[in-house]
Amino acid sequence: MLYLILLLYGLAFGSFFNVVGLRVPILKSIVKPRSACPNCHHTLGPLELIPVLSYLLQRGKCRQCKVGISPLYPIIELITGLLFISAPFIMGWTSELWIAWTLISLLVIITVSDLAYTLIPDKILLFFSALFLIVRFLIPLEPWWDSLLGAVVGFSLLLIISIVSKGGMGGGDIKLYAVIGFALGTKLMLLSFFLATLIGAIFGIIGIALRVLARKKPVPFGPFIAIGTLLAYFYGNIIIENYLRIITTG
Repeated sequence: MLYLILLLYGLAFGSFFNVVGLRVPILKSIVKPRSACPNCHHTLGPLELIPVLSYLLQRGKCRQCKVGISPLYPIIELITGLLFISAPFIMGWTSELWIAWTLISLLVIITVSDLAYTLIPDKILLFFSALFLIVRFLIPLEPWWDSLLGAVVGFSLLLIISIVSKGGMGGGDIKLYAVIGFALGTKLMLLSFFLATLIGAIFGIIGIALRVLARKKPVPFGPFIAIGTLLAYFYGNIIIENYLRIITTG
């Protein structure tokens, strides 16, 4: 029952994160106007706003104009719900869950924003920076200063890469890694960046090979940062231990 309640909360938050990720970058209020069909501007009623279920019942179409609705909405809702219940499964019911749920929330929102606009808004990063300052003060890393070092290294690393590559990293990515570094600490932040880069490179190679992506067309890096960061956060120590075991025994 507890996991079911948590799943429902996650689905509801996922619906809200869609709104935040789509509205904040274009400077629209997340409160008004009410959600509406982007094609016919029909204001959605309560039965059309049930996460995932409404999309399935309406067969992915607006009830008013019958135009298809982006599958991004239910996918984000479902992913958020599954991530919310996965956190306690992976790490147990500890106080660190508050960090996990905060991190999931940030990464889901920036994924929506980056996919929609290729943009990670400063407002979102500032809000979560303040939130992590509070939560990490109450639930500090060991040692506590690793948060500060992680933020500095994360920001500096991506800034240097951006300068060397002449804009290969966006400003939003640079500031995002300062926030990630503060939340995860130096070691896991570096692993997060390595995994994000590796996953992004694999995706790019496959996309170009299948002619889904153009060679010089920019691809949003936010989703890969989200995947790499969650893998590093939940499984980072296991990955590092296994890697060290392989290189020392091999």
